[in-house]
Amino acid sequence: MMLLVVVVLVVRSRAAFDNNSATSLPASQSAGAPLELRTKTASCAIAGALPDHGCTPGEVFEGVLAVKICASGYARSVRDVPVAEKDQVYAEYGIASRQPGQYEVDHLISLELGGSNGIANLWPEATEPRPGYHEKDRFENYLHDQVCRGAISLSAAQRRIAEDWLKYWNEAGEP
Repeated sequence: MMLLVVVVLVVRSRAAFDNNSATSLPASQSAGAPLELRTKTASCAIAGALPDHGCTPGEVFEGVLAVKICASGYARSVRDVPVAEKDQVYAEYGIASRQPGQYEVDHLISLELGGSNGIANLWPEATEPRPGYHEKDRFENYLHDQVCRGAISLSAAQRRIAEDWLKYWNEAGEP
């Protein structure tokens, strides 16, 4: 019975997220709450240009509005990923050593799109092969501009990044 209640709550929360307005996140999203359940904390594997969604499903801050993320300096004001948390990300993905510039611990849903600094939103994104983190950064900027112009809702932009940023980057013409 308890499992059924949790499933119903997750489905209702997800439905509220999907039906959200262009400017806000649902009240049911708690600060640092993953968009989906995080099912793994070890043996995570990068799949080309995509994270392991069991380890990195994406996570957003509660109550972030488009008007807030569109304000100059917003991302800088919330950026806070300690070195210990970055080290944990590398460990979960089995990366024991790396060369400078080979990876960056990246926010799956960028701070510019209301993503959080929580571990469920972080993954070691590689520079190579292309597309890598440079291309994803440009796509995040593109989506941020689209949200701030009102061309796409904040929740839709977050879903595109979290579900399969590469697919939507290709569909958008690789901005």
